[in-house]
Amino acid sequence: MADRSLIFAEAEFRGRVHRLQARMAEEGLHALLLTSAADVFYISGFLTRFWESPARPWFVVVPAAGDPVAVIPSIGAELMGRTWMPIVRTWDAPDPRDDGVSLLTETLCALTPTNGRIGVPMGLETHLRMPLGDYGTVATRIAPRSFIDGTATIQRVREIKSEAEVGLIRETCAIADRTFARVPEFVAAGKPLDEVFRDFQITLLQEGADWVSYVAGGAGQDGYGDVISPAGQQPLAKGDVLMLDTGAVRNGYFCDFDRNYAIGRASDVAKRAHHALFRATETVLERLRPGMVASDVHSLLIKGLTDAGATPSGGRFGHGLGITLTEWPSFTPLDQAPLREGMVLTLEPGVVTAPGRIMVHEEDIVLYADGPQLLCRRTPADLPEIHA
Repeated sequence: MADRSLIFAEAEFRGRVHRLQARMAEEGLHALLLTSAADVFYISGFLTRFWESPARPWFVVVPAAGDPVAVIPSIGAELMGRTWMPIVRTWDAPDPRDDGVSLLTETLCALTPTNGRIGVPMGLETHLRMPLGDYGTVATRIAPRSFIDGTATIQRVREIKSEAEVGLIRETCAIADRTFARVPEFVAAGKPLDEVFRDFQITLLQEGADWVSYVAGGAGQDGYGDVISPAGQQPLAKGDVLMLDTGAVRNGYFCDFDRNYAIGRASDVAKRAHHALFRATETVLERLRPGMVASDVHSLLIKGLTDAGATPSGGRFGHGLGITLTEWPSFTPLDQAPLREGMVLTLEPGVVTAPGRIMVHEEDIVLYADGPQLLCRRTPADLPEIHA
């Protein structure tokens, strides 16, 4: 039979299911119910922007043994039929009387024993993408089966990337690398920041991104106020530091890193901040190994910044990356998640340059047994200047 998979070969997806089922056995789960775009894509390869419409719920059920089952609106049948998924059940949606509730209930009952335990992601960095009322109805109808927290099951499997996944993330990073190299083509003093953002997105698409889910940044003298605000119409000025940050997507996989540029000659403050960020990141690139925990990375970055004479900013200093823009773990003082070989991560330290001003820097890496490997082109050691 011809391989019907999208994005990857069928064996990649079957491997994921087998790893999930092994984890489910350890945790005593009889099935796993997945409802989010990322989790459904992870199992099936079902990639579509149709998730932007909140009108319909979508489900994938992974049983303790055997093939997963897609329970989806009929509008998705043709696309799901082009994936490897061997069992696809559909209903005509949206249906205000019964929007997949009966079909999902029937599927869960058929795949689990009477007293079965069905895992549903319930913890941090998860969400339930179905009406809460319908979830309650399904829970009542499947009793004495029960829904329990299945967060660890899906997250412990998803956080380790296959070499095929790493290859796709590397391709997405290369798109952003090429785009950042072209920033001097469309950035100049006097140009409004919102125009810069639009040109940045256009260039990402020109360089091969399927779409640009996230663009952020900032600009200001010796730094910027935050890294999440939408761009305004203020023109770039000499002495500004411009930061652009992208979460571009290619074949369902994100990149997430930023770059800083001085508009005109960089000030001594901006140069020192950039140097501190660069050196602190170098320290982690040299020392990071599997077996450390997330808070260790935060500590290394804090020490690297303070040793360079900089004042660390608040917030987390990096995170996981993959089929969502940010994944677990978070590099904070509180996160004790073990770092394992095969994780794709970002390093994102930040420094305070003046009251109400910061600079941040981010790189994408994959963690191997002998240390991290960059997935994006390393930022220059000296803050780049744009003289235009």
